[in-house]
Amino acid sequence: MTINVRFAPSPTGVLHIGSVRTALFNWLYARHNKGNFFLRIEDTDKLRSTDENTRLIFKILEWLKIDWDGKPVIQSSRIDRHKEVAIDLVNKGKAYYCYCTSEELASKKEQCLKENKPYKYDGKCRNSNNNHDPNIKPVIRLKSELEGSTTVNDMVQGEVTVSNSQLDDLVLIRSDGTPTYMLSVVVDDHDMNITHVIRGDDHLTNTFRQIQIYKACGWEVPKFGHIPLIYGPDGAKLSKRHGAASAIDYMQLGYLPEAIANYLLRLGWSHGNDEIITREDAIKWFDFDSVGKSPSRFDMAKLQNLNAHYIKERNNESLLAYTLPFFKCTVDEQSKRNILKGMNSLKERAKTVVELADNALIYVNSPETYEEKCSKYATSMHLELLQEIVDKLNTNEYSTNEEELCNSIKEFSQSKGVKLVEIAQAMRGALCGKLASPSVFEIVSIIGKEETIKRLKSFIKYYSK
Repeated sequence: MTINVRFAPSPTGVLHIGSVRTALFNWLYARHNKGNFFLRIEDTDKLRSTDENTRLIFKILEWLKIDWDGKPVIQSSRIDRHKEVAIDLVNKGKAYYCYCTSEELASKKEQCLKENKPYKYDGKCRNSNNNHDPNIKPVIRLKSELEGSTTVNDMVQGEVTVSNSQLDDLVLIRSDGTPTYMLSVVVDDHDMNITHVIRGDDHLTNTFRQIQIYKACGWEVPKFGHIPLIYGPDGAKLSKRHGAASAIDYMQLGYLPEAIANYLLRLGWSHGNDEIITREDAIKWFDFDSVGKSPSRFDMAKLQNLNAHYIKERNNESLLAYTLPFFKCTVDEQSKRNILKGMNSLKERAKTVVELADNALIYVNSPETYEEKCSKYATSMHLELLQEIVDKLNTNEYSTNEEELCNSIKEFSQSKGVKLVEIAQAMRGALCGKLASPSVFEIVSIIGKEETIKRLKSFIKYYSK
């Protein structure tokens, strides 16, 4: 049997990071088993679905290199097929027209609420042959099984059983003629030959109802796997109040796709004590025996550490190309060459690409402002020392070679009776506008003599006012 799975996001909102993990698990399961991974856009809610959200779904999957087989299925294009199945069920006595008004149903719900009872449709129209008000547009309801039970042999949750008495006759077609989610998803999964439905465990209750539709249609029921949700650090469902919740947020915050994929893989799945897992190993090792039943907690610190690892692992040219869109200024060709020269040191200090771009500005522009802490190294003594260094650079007494300059400044600090760190920090403030950076001697060797002198003189002038 060829394993066919699908990822079926709705473009009614931005793609949640938990949905991305669902896509990843589906994709890995398909690739591990040499099966197919299909993409379906569930856009039947036309009031809330947007083209922009659909575009972002494609963008995020492409960013993560989660490729799909065949063309994406657009659910709204299949509404006629969904209706056809519902009408066929009515003709076979498996479904029926329900003429209960919304006011009538609301009254029954309110009564159940007063009596502290769970509401379910009472089946009033199930076997009714009475004449109905022609002005009422009916819904179509499924004739659910009233006796026995429905069992799901879930790939993650194990065997879960619900009494059929808890299930009501769900609506298949609304009074406006549009199919419901419950019907559409079953018809689409059947027509796409989906063998395994892998999704969040918030869909588990839907599964029992959807199995009823499969049985009524006489279709084979797929295997189900319901993955626990991702929670925030406080144990609540991950949302915007925990910081970033949508997948696009993590892209914009400067996380590498390989870091996001690795981190999401480890949220709810494990392979021994392995933390750093390549895409190739993930495909080779992934199965549902190692997916946990309990919710995972999103840990931003762990993600940052993992991202820092992948930043260090990336090829410098590739990393520069990825980082360029994060700069808020133009980066000319000379600046790109300078960044590449300093990339190994920059990589050591960055946990996100946003940080990397910010730190790399020292190779793009002279500082326009200086952080407050720089003033500590801008006393008259520091400025005089910096001026002497300018003079020595101007006369070529000091080389801009990293090692030679380091030795020269060491000798200079000793001759002046000043700690090396004092002079180095003053130089760092002048060159970078801040006191945290790679080695100042490396920076000088990269930006060159003219730019170094220019920045030192600007610093001296700024604090000499």
